[in-house]
Amino acid sequence: MKRRKMAVSDLDKPIAERAGKTDHKILATWAADCAERALPFFEEKFPGDTRPRDALAALREWVRTGVFRMADVRGTSLAAHAAAREAEGDDAARSAARAAGQAMATAHVPAHAIAAAIYAATAFRDAAAQKDAEDATAREREWQFHHLLELTGHIQS
Repeated sequence: MKRRKMAVSDLDKPIAERAGKTDHKILATWAADCAERALPFFEEKFPGDTRPRDALAALREWVRTGVFRMADVRGTSLAAHAAAREAEGDDAARSAARAAGQAMATAHVPAHAIAAAIYAATAFRDAAAQKDAEDATAREREWQFHHLLELTGHIQS
């Protein structure tokens, strides 16, 4: 059976529902945290390429300051996606860079946070052995959901 392009889990719907009720900057923080967990898959293969990490730094700066410049948001997001395209042949690295690009795009459109988390989970899936891929996805999505609940004050860490 052919592998799905994106990782899926039983938590996709609950995550999307909670994300839809979450403050924009909290959602951006969550997206950055999700993408950052996957970033080592990219950085281990492409240690000199800082574009995905730069996108996350720019997003965190927006969360901290509230200063929004569309050219910066677009530029850093698209640069992370360009890094993903250049990570040809390494699915985990590509998905990790895409997670960073989507996370940065959350500054503009909050719904991009969901895509960032899914790309991050996909990176974990793709980095795992095929027999462990489903478990890797489930573990990552569980962490993501729990972390979103923590950030929104629905559970204590």
